[in-house]
Amino acid sequence: MSWLRSFILAFVVIGVVPAFAVQPDEILPNQQLEMRARKLSRELRCMVCQNQSIDDSESSLARDLRIIVRERLMAGDSDQQVLDFLTARYGDFVLLNPPFKLSTALLWLLPVGLLLIGAAALIILARRQQKIGQPDTNLTAAEKTRLTELANSQNR
Repeated sequence: MSWLRSFILAFVVIGVVPAFAVQPDEILPNQQLEMRARKLSRELRCMVCQNQSIDDSESSLARDLRIIVRERLMAGDSDQQVLDFLTARYGDFVLLNPPFKLSTALLWLLPVGLLLIGAAALIILARRQQKIGQPDTNLTAAEKTRLTELANSQNR
């Protein structure tokens, strides 16, 4: 039974440790450049996986992009030049945090718009519930008398 606990514990520990897809042959000998490459790789989207950075993705396209990033850095490009090169080639979609501009406005404004629509719907529903709970004040004198009689008869 203890071997089973050990196995489960090992499985959980292995599952918790983040797996990076960077292969040993991709790592640059210059630590500074490698740190910059890893930082950039975390900002770039894998075009295959879409919700993973190229640093985390094991797809062949992500590997190619990691290599391009490292080649550009070794050629002397700044971080911004590397990002500009990749966005010129793949568009803003390659960035995990695309900039706010006309072509990406819907991407940035849609969540806020949906939140505002939801808030407006909740306010409208709350007001309708208030109106349902309130008695109608446009009753005639005869209707008010009849309503009072019915209420008194139920209280007895």
